[in-house]
Amino acid sequence: MKLEMIVNQPVIETERFDLRPLRASDAGLIEMYASDARVAMNTSSIPHPLPPGTTEGIIARAHADDRIEDFWAMDASKVGGSELMGLISLVRLDRDQSEVGYWVAPAYWNTGVASTAVEALLAANPHNARITFASVFQDNAASARVLTNCGFQYLGDAETFCVARGAKVATWTYSRKAD
Repeated sequence: MKLEMIVNQPVIETERFDLRPLRASDAGLIEMYASDARVAMNTSSIPHPLPPGTTEGIIARAHADDRIEDFWAMDASKVGGSELMGLISLVRLDRDQSEVGYWVAPAYWNTGVASTAVEALLAANPHNARITFASVFQDNAASARVLTNCGFQYLGDAETFCVARGAKVATWTYSRKAD
């Protein structure tokens, strides 16, 4: 018998779904959605095609005692929806700062899932961050709207390497001070 590791991370409830720590049983849905080129091409770190073992590696990182990034599944099973609609994460930075990142499965695009997840995570502020940062690819206006709708302020342009695209991609960087 194998027991799942307990992760010291809060479950964050919203009316529509919960943000909960990742479980080993999430691997199949994470792999299915992260394998979609539309998802991978809008993140800096998801390769496309997705190599074997990638999702298990994400879950192992999420459960590591020395992790600097916390991951949550967007889980709507409490209202009869999908167990996993996307992932959202917070990276611990120095000086009481964090960086939020997220992706949503294409079936849930333009439904408010990302905005609800970002708002809930910011309200819970599990890292007790004074400032939270985020960046989005400049060709992903929908993600930029999520951030501005959640109160993020534009800081400037930058670029980052996108593994799936195999190229540097122009980004917009945002920040939001804690309430």
